[in-house]
Amino acid sequence: MFERRKIAALVAEFLGTGFLTLLILSVQRSTIGVPFFVAAAAGLTIAAMVLAFYRVSGAHFNPALTLALFTARRVTLIRTLLYVVVQIAGAYAAYLLYSYFVKNKLQDIGGKFGWRVFTAEAVGAGLLAFGYSAALFQRFTVGLAAAAAGIAYMLGSIAASSASVGLINPAVAFGVKASTLAYLLGPVVGALVGANLYGLLFAPRNGDVTGSSASDPDVLQRKVGKDAEVTQTTVTTVKPIRKPKAVTAKAGAVKSRTSAKKTSNKR
Repeated sequence: MFERRKIAALVAEFLGTGFLTLLILSVQRSTIGVPFFVAAAAGLTIAAMVLAFYRVSGAHFNPALTLALFTARRVTLIRTLLYVVVQIAGAYAAYLLYSYFVKNKLQDIGGKFGWRVFTAEAVGAGLLAFGYSAALFQRFTVGLAAAAAGIAYMLGSIAASSASVGLINPAVAFGVKASTLAYLLGPVVGALVGANLYGLLFAPRNGDVTGSSASDPDVLQRKVGKDAEVTQTTVTTVKPIRKPKAVTAKAGAVKSRTSAKKTSNKR
């Protein structure tokens, strides 16, 4: 029931979301807590966590992204529920750790529900979902996936920061005490639209080989393996070269004359 691979995936989502929340809190509550630096810290953290955990859990670190991938039929229901739980737990653990560091409780941010905040968070999360879906559907390598996810998170956060705090992540919003519906529901709606729109319009169909999917080392390794198997199982039959009949007859006549001469000489 509790396989090592499944436990590792849950721990990866817990740690990734926790580190992301802690870094955002550390920059956001510091003297350089301007939107650009918050977005840059979030993007770099996402890139690092994707490099570490992409092959382990898929490196979501965002309940909105996990729910979006579930609606796109890329994640099962049980995995979705477990991921959302551990992501929120990771964000809350980061909040407790940061509160311990600064020896103070954080004040709530965000205020009341606002449609501008909701829309800004939705747009930013949609941009994030587009970048992540590109890496997933196009089967990027781990390095390209980390770059795509990190840059998409950074740009999405900057785009949303014009009207909101630029979190684009319900778990992070819970961890930084921005628990209004605009910060919780806005990213979910945006990610749902972004991931499903990319999957419907831009994802390669079955049999298509486009972009980085053709250069994926896993794909190439499987292809080389199949070619090697075909080469090993192929039996090459080398047929003997048959001499023409005329040449054979001529050689026989010459041999007969030579034998006759030898016999006469002996006599």
